[in-house]
Amino acid sequence: MFKEFKEFIARGNVIDLAVGIIIGAAFTAIVNSLVADLINPIIGLLTGGTDFSGHYLVLKGEVPPGTSLQVARDSGASVFAYGAFLSAIINFLIIAWAVFLLVKAVNRVQSAATRKKEAEEAAPAGPTQEELLMEIRDELRARRA
Repeated sequence: MFKEFKEFIARGNVIDLAVGIIIGAAFTAIVNSLVADLINPIIGLLTGGTDFSGHYLVLKGEVPPGTSLQVARDSGASVFAYGAFLSAIINFLIIAWAVFLLVKAVNRVQSAATRKKEAEEAAPAGPTQEELLMEIRDELRARRA
């Protein structure tokens, strides 16, 4: 069982997957900062200068006007946090776009490498060293005769 596990871990796909997960986790922090620090303020300007991710509607309970989303949640009120949901959607779209661009770039590099290999394989092979030596030998015999 240990041997099988070792073979499974040693496969390239598993290691590639692990690297992808680690990079993805680090990339999420960057995207979260992009959304929270750059995109949400711009959307906030368009919606009246407020923090977009803090928008919510109170469905049940008493929440004083102007209360933050976290305080409203902590008070036990039932809130419809549409701003946080839209922020999560924006996060997802940015991550999906970045992954799309990354996959597109990797596919382009792989395609170029494949074309280069095909061109090398398609190139006509020249005569081997033995063939050249046989031609020289035959030419010298023909001159002697």
